[in-house]
Amino acid sequence: MTEKSAETITGGAASAASPADYLALMKPRVMALVVFTGLAGLVAAPGALNPFAAAIAILALALGAGAAGAFNMAYDGDIDAVMRRTRLRPVVRGVVPRAEAYTFGGVFTLASVTLMALASNYLAAGLLAFSIFFYAVIYTVWLKRSTPQNIVIGGAAGAFPPMIGWAAVTGDISLNSVILFAIIFLWTPPHSWALALYKSGDYAAANIPMMPVAKGAASTRRQIMAYAVGYVAISLAPLATGLGGLVYAVAAGLGGLLFLVLSWRVLNSRAGEAGTDEDGLYEVRAGDRAARDLFAFSIAHLALLFAALLAEYGAGLHIALQTPGS
Repeated sequence: MTEKSAETITGGAASAASPADYLALMKPRVMALVVFTGLAGLVAAPGALNPFAAAIAILALALGAGAAGAFNMAYDGDIDAVMRRTRLRPVVRGVVPRAEAYTFGGVFTLASVTLMALASNYLAAGLLAFSIFFYAVIYTVWLKRSTPQNIVIGGAAGAFPPMIGWAAVTGDISLNSVILFAIIFLWTPPHSWALALYKSGDYAAANIPMMPVAKGAASTRRQIMAYAVGYVAISLAPLATGLGGLVYAVAAGLGGLLFLVLSWRVLNSRAGEAGTDEDGLYEVRAGDRAARDLFAFSIAHLALLFAALLAEYGAGLHIALQTPGS
């Protein structure tokens, strides 16, 4: 760790940050997924918000995701400095001091929850507040450094957005919103562990008990397969309740089949066995390509499922296979 990054992590002075640094602090890739899945929940929910209120609710989701990201980077500055994948984050590089990142997260939390309450209802605002707390405290502070189940339990934080979007419209939690939550919840372990398999050296160096580090690569590959089966099964549930139509059926059916094939390849590979990690997110050793492929496709498949819901309900392409549930 450099002298500059050590100073920043302990809250010392830092050089002036650019707008791009503050954007990076908010984890824009994660924010984009939060907004996308939250929007799908909002659009697919029965009823409607007026367009202005809906836009404010989605903005609140984005700000909430940014707040959680800022808290995470502030707290994790020490381990981010060790891991190759995260060593260029703004807190580590010294452009945003830790105290400033915490302040940023606090201000955005207050703004996001207030905006959600004003735009929709207190249930949606409460779920948003809890999701930020869950990610910033329960996952980041407690689970991440203490248990190989960190991603399994902590995945709940990333599963809330479609439920929040749904609640913003309906003011309640229904079976379909719980199913949308469960889809992301069960998607998170195979997605995250696929990455952890080919980046296990990073986690080991930072003393983070990710599953490949704590239980070994073979156990992780078996668990990826088990969770992949659960994920694909729950992704078909909207077809049973009537939430998903023909477009969704194609995305869930064909995409789910490919997800299982890629997970089977990981199970029968040597992904995560001893070796030196590559620097880039998608750069892998030959034996880890199956894990890299699953990681990349998992992002595409989750996006495809929620894009199908957006197309069906936002663009009027829903062809019901069942009577829609609530």
